[in-house]
Amino acid sequence: MVAFGKKLKERSIEEWQEYYINYKLMKKKVKQYGRQIEVGSLDRRHVLKDFSRMLDHQIEKISLFMLEQQGLLSSRLQKLRECHDALQDEPDISQISNLREAYRSVGQDLLKLLVFIDTNAIGIRKILKKFDKRFGYRFTNYYVKTRADHPYSQLQQVFKHVGLGAVVGAISRNLHELQNNQGSFLSIYDQPVVPLQDPVVDSIKNAVDRLTRSTNFLNFMAQHALIMQDEDLLIHEDQADQEEGRYHFMSLLLNLANTFLYMVNTYIIVPTADDYSMSLGAAATVCGVVIGAMAVAQLFSSVYFSAWSNKSYFKPLIFSSIVLFVGNLVYALAYDFNSLALLLIGRLFCGFGSARAVNRRYISDCVPLKIRMQASAGFVSASALGMACGPALAGLLQTNFKIYNLTFNQDTLPGWVMAVAWLMYLVWLAISFVEPAREPEEVHTSQESNSADQDGNMEKGLTKQLLLAQDETEHDDEDDCDGSEESAEDSRKPANSFVAAYKLLTPSVKVQLLIYFMLKYAMEILLSESSVVTTYYFGWSMSSVSIFLFCLGLTVLPVNLVVGSYISNMFEDRQILLASEIMVCVGILLSFHVVVPYTVPQYVISGFIMFVSAEVLEGVNLSLLSRVMSSRLSRGTYNGGLLSTEAGTIARVIADATITVAGFLGQSMLLNVTLLPSFIICVGSIVATCFTFNSLY
Repeated sequence: MVAFGKKLKERSIEEWQEYYINYKLMKKKVKQYGRQIEVGSLDRRHVLKDFSRMLDHQIEKISLFMLEQQGLLSSRLQKLRECHDALQDEPDISQISNLREAYRSVGQDLLKLLVFIDTNAIGIRKILKKFDKRFGYRFTNYYVKTRADHPYSQLQQVFKHVGLGAVVGAISRNLHELQNNQGSFLSIYDQPVVPLQDPVVDSIKNAVDRLTRSTNFLNFMAQHALIMQDEDLLIHEDQADQEEGRYHFMSLLLNLANTFLYMVNTYIIVPTADDYSMSLGAAATVCGVVIGAMAVAQLFSSVYFSAWSNKSYFKPLIFSSIVLFVGNLVYALAYDFNSLALLLIGRLFCGFGSARAVNRRYISDCVPLKIRMQASAGFVSASALGMACGPALAGLLQTNFKIYNLTFNQDTLPGWVMAVAWLMYLVWLAISFVEPAREPEEVHTSQESNSADQDGNMEKGLTKQLLLAQDETEHDDEDDCDGSEESAEDSRKPANSFVAAYKLLTPSVKVQLLIYFMLKYAMEILLSESSVVTTYYFGWSMSSVSIFLFCLGLTVLPVNLVVGSYISNMFEDRQILLASEIMVCVGILLSFHVVVPYTVPQYVISGFIMFVSAEVLEGVNLSLLSRVMSSRLSRGTYNGGLLSTEAGTIARVIADATITVAGFLGQSMLLNVTLLPSFIICVGSIVATCFTFNSLY
């Protein structure tokens, strides 16, 4: 990776050099402020005022030049419009061809202006981040709040490219008319679904897409998936073409199907795990070990699948499908063999087949940037749908019969059904998946865990666009000093072990991983013990448990829709984060059985409060995490996505083990004993959040 200053120089248009952001000057000014504050010759208020004034001048220079260029383009389009009107009466093939080339020439100049805007937008963001990182507070927050919504804001000219849409529309419409000047009276407005086949218009569209490529909900959902790209990676046209060449829709669909089936496989046994354990002579609370065995294996499978995806996507998916087929087969056969060991081995095999790291990696590496946000949102949606469908499917498998001494009942049918499902998926995978071409190893840079921090995310709004985490630990040594290019390259290398990855975590990132651990622990306790608790207190049937879990799963997408589209625009992420933690804590408190008889309304209401709050918390927490994680953790095997996955998986393992251990105290004690650790961890995360974020803000 080269420094942004070098990238800025490379991308600069020679004749426009003086109108670019003076990144080098502002970077030196930040260093100067730092030295002056250290010796006590400047105070914070003076620094904020002086830097704000300097940045205002830079943005004013950029925006006024943009307006000047837009005016020149508009004047040229007006003259071409007059020529176009003249040709309506006396069409001439040669003149039409010349006019078309003239419009394309304007389009090429518009492309130059779009690149100019994109480069300056990145420069503004990076200098704001550098200032925040240097002085330990959110100047970005202050600057955006005071400029974004002001009626005379020049910042909007840069980040919302005001007025360029009309220029793009004029070029597209006229080229469309000239290309189809064969008696047709239809325009692009009459045929919006018919694309204009013109390379200039396609290039303009791609450039605009890079500036405005996501909506609030899709962005929120994608960050929920924690699939980000390295924010220092600037996508050029040739790189975009390479991505297009590697992309295969059916292969993406197969990855999303894998995600869906795996989540179904995870939760389909939850309503019947206690009954299956008792039928094999174990206590009902052994269901914690049965459910958790899959998570234990996933701790290891996440690592080797993450490493394997460096070399292939097809082979890991094939291996995953075979292992999951075998695991579900063994799980189903455990009943007829009357073997608890086989039951656990089957679930371990299912965990060893977890290919979620491959699914994330495929989206990050092979899906074109312009649709990566939608693909990431699809990943989250597939997971949520699988989570809801698993218990619902279990509720439908209410039958009991035998075929050749093989038992098919509510306990074994989840295993049989999933074995058939994975076998069918394996056939589909073998027929339809296309292994994407690999880039040479020396130049290939993995974007493992993520796809969220995008340099031109306009529709997210100015505030969301610029509010970057000030404590991000990406190594900007190449920007801060004039050291060798080799040392700069070393500072960008991905972590090569869990220890190296852990050292890259800042205190705030550690707190956010603790929050992720807490919410996964609380959710696993609620889901895994639901069958035992509801049977003991309320005498619920397996169907009733399935309906309850299905309803919980159905809340995932609507909750994320509301948070991503509305709540995140009304409040800051840190405010939503803290409020969600408190609500999770409230849900846990309401779930305790103290003195009064335990009732269905108390359990259901407290469960929904806990689960919905945890879903909100997960989305916001991963959204923040995707922005504050070191860029060195966006690549390689030991990436940010793997760290968060491991934190969540460890939480699930401990939660399931807690249920089994608490079972030795009796089912009457199970609920309170398992909720107590959840409450303690939740309170600890709230305290850590308040302390950490107060020190940052």
